[in-house]
Amino acid sequence: MQTSADSAKMECLWSCWKNHVIDLLYWHDIKQTGIVFGSVLLLLFSLTQFSVVSVIAYLALAALSATISFRIYKSVLQAVQKTDEGHPFKAYLDMDATLSEEQIQKYADSALVYVNSTVKELRRLFLVLDLVDSLKFAVLMWLLTYVGAIFNGLTLMIMAVVSMFTLPVVYEKYQAQIDQYLGLVRTHVNSVVAKIQAKIPGAKRKTE
Repeated sequence: MQTSADSAKMECLWSCWKNHVIDLLYWHDIKQTGIVFGSVLLLLFSLTQFSVVSVIAYLALAALSATISFRIYKSVLQAVQKTDEGHPFKAYLDMDATLSEEQIQKYADSALVYVNSTVKELRRLFLVLDLVDSLKFAVLMWLLTYVGAIFNGLTLMIMAVVSMFTLPVVYEKYQAQIDQYLGLVRTHVNSVVAKIQAKIPGAKRKTE
């Protein structure tokens, strides 16, 4: 009974978290999204100037400064007003932050599914089960060599974050036009792939 309740609670938390992420990416709450977007960008830009250890240390110091200052402020306030409100972070200290074995197993199983799926797909591509897909993958890797020569990992992460917080809004606003152009591009790509399949021996997909 407890297991079922924990599972239902986790499903509810996952659904709430997913909806919260969607709200952030679509700027449903401009203030909240702005804070998250700005904080993530500030963190990434900090990593371009300082080492990971320094950034983590500075963040920890900032958090400790805030919590210690608030703790002292509340203690002084309680002493002056002669009240006994208890620890200011009691609500957070009483929260259950532990993961059950079932939850850990569930996350491990989900991760295992993704890992196995990735390994199978990479094996299929590298061992050329489908010549066209392997050629596409080779072209993608070739293009990434140029991307890697121009941008480093942090720059790509910054671009990815900016894209995550801008593209969904742009797509939502201009969905009809974007879908139309994407359809044209997809048709053109499929046409080119079909011509390549027709000319390369053994490139035709096997019918299931």
